[in-house]
Amino acid sequence: MTISRVVAACGVALVTTAACGRDRGASSGASGAASTATVAANEKMAASLPLADSLDLADARRGFVARPTGKILGAGGAVLIDFDAFKFVDGAVPPTVNPSLWRHATLNAQVGLFKVTDGIWQLRGFDIANMTLIQGKSGWIVVDPLTSRESAAAALAFARAQLGDHPVSAMIFTHSHVDHFGGALGVVSAREAAERKLPIVAPQGFVEEATSENIMVGTAMARRSAYQFGKDLDRSPTGLLDTGLGKNVAYGTIGILTPTQFITEPTQEMTLDGARFVFHNVPGAEAPAELTFSLPEMKAYCGAENVVQTMHNLLPIRGAKVRDALRWSRYLDEALVQAADADVLFAQHNWPVWGRERISAQLTQQRDTYKYTHDQTVRLINAGYTPREIADKVQLPKSLQGAFGSRGYYGDLRHNVKAVYQFYIGAYDGNPAALNPLPPEESAKRYVELAGGAAKAIAAAQKAFDAGDYRWAAELLDHVVFAEHDNTAAKELLARTYEQMGYQAESATWRNAYLTGAAELRHGPPAKGVDRSAMIDLLEQTPVERFLDAMAAGLDGAAADGRHDTINLVLRDTKESFVLWIENAVLHWRKSAPTAGANATLTLTKPMFIKMMAGTASAKDMLMGSDVAVTGSTIDLVRFFLLIDKATGTFAIVTP
Repeated sequence: MTISRVVAACGVALVTTAACGRDRGASSGASGAASTATVAANEKMAASLPLADSLDLADARRGFVARPTGKILGAGGAVLIDFDAFKFVDGAVPPTVNPSLWRHATLNAQVGLFKVTDGIWQLRGFDIANMTLIQGKSGWIVVDPLTSRESAAAALAFARAQLGDHPVSAMIFTHSHVDHFGGALGVVSAREAAERKLPIVAPQGFVEEATSENIMVGTAMARRSAYQFGKDLDRSPTGLLDTGLGKNVAYGTIGILTPTQFITEPTQEMTLDGARFVFHNVPGAEAPAELTFSLPEMKAYCGAENVVQTMHNLLPIRGAKVRDALRWSRYLDEALVQAADADVLFAQHNWPVWGRERISAQLTQQRDTYKYTHDQTVRLINAGYTPREIADKVQLPKSLQGAFGSRGYYGDLRHNVKAVYQFYIGAYDGNPAALNPLPPEESAKRYVELAGGAAKAIAAAQKAFDAGDYRWAAELLDHVVFAEHDNTAAKELLARTYEQMGYQAESATWRNAYLTGAAELRHGPPAKGVDRSAMIDLLEQTPVERFLDAMAAGLDGAAADGRHDTINLVLRDTKESFVLWIENAVLHWRKSAPTAGANATLTLTKPMFIKMMAGTASAKDMLMGSDVAVTGSTIDLVRFFLLIDKATGTFAIVTP
């Protein structure tokens, strides 16, 4: 049965933003074949690993119930998930794909509904994360309702079509990343959850972390996430084939439900719909707020996202706060004890592991991967090595290199080493030459001049390209492109260089970044940024204070120099009021009653304020809407808001 038919039969409406589709009309797939050097590098990789080992494939297929077909659609027919898009990930590895990554992508291509053990099912491939269903006395306990309302609704509808129309009796959010809670409203509405007093469990600190993570630098992170996840790449052997954690992200409508119960203790027991859970609070590693749990009667352990089938990120290439590798390894050491009686270890990405000996091995390998990365980086920091030097020096021991679950399909050892360095002593490498370097464009012009001009630099890069020395070719050509951004020869050769680097990359995120960079060199940045209208349901749960912090961070300091504006902000429906003022070119705010003598007082509802912050309110709505009132100087109010940058999220990355 196709998803379209299942969803229609269950009466679920699929709604999202059309802007979640690709922005460019031109193809974003790669255009070059694998070079001789790339073919040789990939053949060497294939010879170094037991790629024919079929145990993981058996695990990825174990418990298979049914596979969906068709598409999950959004508003205007935008395709969020196409279940047939990755059918090419099968059979012999293409020369344009690292063979280790191809193996991993093949395992992630086993999508559908799976029985994990008696009373536990998973839906995989409906989004980047897994939705887990646990049978309670009266219905299903839903663990992590995916990224978007559309993908969550489709997954639940598919499960009901196969297993029966069971109600949702409870919900668990394992952590504060949006791919694990954003689809909550596709599972149950806020009104129904409130009326039924639905138990919703989350780790301590979840609400603040979930709602604030993408507010302050959300525009830049969203722009860079398109590189990490290959959002605009063709699904093909020369484009997107995986993300490491799953096939791809459903860029749909995002919401949240407010938890009713929090896990605040290191270990905390709770019964949900007759099922006994032993929760473990594990903040500050993979996510700022996270939990794992045991199901003693079911002999099962959920590792959330602390333990998956790949080396994870200590610092995602999209950007985030650096994660604590040492704490992460300690949590995994504790998990060895917590999961000692489990017969199955499942996570909210990838596929499970069965058998106590194999579970212990998986947890041990992952624990030691993060601990080794941490310890060896710190050792070399203290020996005086810089981040780039350490990244080229540290290699996992052979015992971990041979463990597929410790290989860098999502994270990457070289990037994780730099994250550990940054975690302890910052990004500065200690060399005074790096204290005040020239901006990229300016230094690029001087490097190109030193090389004897762009033509000579391109010739040297071509020589490096022909020799398969792609790292050096990329470094040379990056200078030329930043010095002469209209130099089409340099841009095309750099695009071809990035293609080869992508074809060789074992990390799915690095592959996606290289190939997205190649596409942008040829076609330019996206025409549109992230459409915040898809996040309204989530933004409405975000405290006003977080938006005011973001407003302050968006103030154009140079333009605000010498200004002394004061604005009263009054939210009539929530009975909150704030005073905003500019002093020393800094925007401050204080929760306070309106102050006399302010330039203007803006009174409105919180939903209207959210629309303003999301950029979905029109000028007419803001100035003439029935739920907006302005007293004092409207001109001063407009001038004040003009000082706040409206970042579009379409900035260039691989060009100036």
